[in-house]
Amino acid sequence: MAWPALAMMVLRRYTPFITLPFAAVIGFIGYHAEGWISDRHTPSTAPINQQRQDRLLQESMDSNTTKAKHNPLEVNLSPSLSPSS
Repeated sequence: MAWPALAMMVLRRYTPFITLPFAAVIGFIGYHAEGWISDRHTPSTAPINQQRQDRLLQESMDSNTTKAKHNPLEVNLSPSLSPSS
């Protein structure tokens, strides 16, 4: 067997093991280079529980000052179910 044929057999067999470290290093460098070059970042937000509490507080303040809550069952109430006043 000739040396080039043997080299091609070895490279064909071990190509994934040879290329994986190079791809990992290039990916690592590219990921961090993009972070250094780019100025985009996700701003921090309040926790979901805090956002919900703030929204519920705001809704309760709005409903107390401006209007009463809308009850859909009172709008389409059957005459037979309506309270006799």
